[in-house]
Amino acid sequence: PLAEQYREGSNKNYIAGDGSITEITLDNRGDVITFSGTTESGEKVSSADYLGNVLVVNFWYAGCAPCRAEAPELVELNKEFTGQKVQFIGVNVRDGAATAAAFERKFNIVWPSILDSTTGSVLLAFTGVVTPQAVPTTLVIDARGRVSARVLGRIEKGTLKALIKTAVSENK
Repeated sequence: PLAEQYREGSNKNYIAGDGSITEITLDNRGDVITFSGTTESGEKVSSADYLGNVLVVNFWYAGCAPCRAEAPELVELNKEFTGQKVQFIGVNVRDGAATAAAFERKFNIVWPSILDSTTGSVLLAFTGVVTPQAVPTTLVIDARGRVSARVLGRIEKGTLKALIKTAVSENK
């Protein structure tokens, strides 16, 4: 379906995910995923900064309609999981610093977003594990730094909440 969307030539400027969910059981998770980058404010961020916490990684860009639609739900989930050893981080795959910062202000996003458009290094870090094949894609990383789940396309708040809760419960 993703290849068909590309070939249709609609020029919607993104490949929409189909909402599919991949969960990886604890005993089938691969190696720790390591990545780093720079945020729109110039801050250096690394996956090592979040070890010991469940990490929700959301791949997005400002012009992506599903990204805009899911932003308020991600903000709500971030608030709901505050103080529960859950951290959110964005990976902007297309925009420059000013555009990314404007999007974050508009949607009240308080977590950092790595600007990955020039290097693609964060995207590449996940290749072969659960490659983000569409934007948006949201990954849940367990407290040891391994991929626990992937939502390919726009999140459904209740589903992502359950995936996060599963990863949190494993950390106890």
